[in-house]
Amino acid sequence: MAFQTEYPFELPRGYVDDSGTLHKRGTMRLATAADEILPMRDPRVQQNPGYLSIILLARVITKLGDLRAIDTRTIEGLFTADLAYLQNMYRTINEVEAPKVHCTCPKCDHEFDVDVSFLDETAEA
Repeated sequence: MAFQTEYPFELPRGYVDDSGTLHKRGTMRLATAADEILPMRDPRVQQNPGYLSIILLARVITKLGDLRAIDTRTIEGLFTADLAYLQNMYRTINEVEAPKVHCTCPKCDHEFDVDVSFLDETAEA
């Protein structure tokens, strides 16, 4: 199984460009460390932290319909339902699943998976 770095999507409503063309299908790539760090220097994010998601999406959406480029102006022009959809997709594809270990009970031979976290949230500092 190949490592997937790009994910197709279809917007619930779609982006309407300046000529009135509707764009619904696109592709989002996995975020890099630079995608998360560099926008923090942007004055728009420093003035309004909510703008971070606009810049992040503009960086990771690689295709949207027939548009030549996707920038912050494009993301700002999305309907709120489409923005929420893309924000959720970003979180979903970029979250790291806790590692799992497949186990077998030595008494009953029941097989199950156990989440193995690197951080023990119950441990005291």
